Amino acid sequence: MLAGVLKKFLLILLVVVAYQNWGKIERVFNPSQGVSAQIQANARVTLYATEWCGYCKLIRRFLDQKGIPYQEFDIEKDVDARKAYEALGGRGIPMLDVNGTLIRGYEPEAILAALK
Repeated sequence: MLAGVLKKFLLILLVVVAYQNWGKIERVFNPSQGVSAQIQANARVTLYATEWCGYCKLIRRFLDQKGIPYQEFDIEKDVDARKAYEALGGRGIPMLDVNGTLIRGYEPEAILAALK
């Protein structure tokens, strides 16, 4: 009985981890979806987000799928990140700083344009 419960728990845990990292998993199987090595090398992307935000999850997945490196700050858990976010004008999440260009919301085309 205990073994059956443990198997179900491990299966659920595996599904949750796979869902949270789907962009990275997808990039392994579809490497052609990424951006060029030149763009990756020059990318300076900072993501201000929260754990619960749906659009933040979409941005993470998009960046992972494209192979765009980024640094993420949770504005609810990190006081310094919250101060930096507010210094940039705040007003909604997700907010990205892409090579000095501020992008608010889920705007994949704007991200790609700012990377060029």
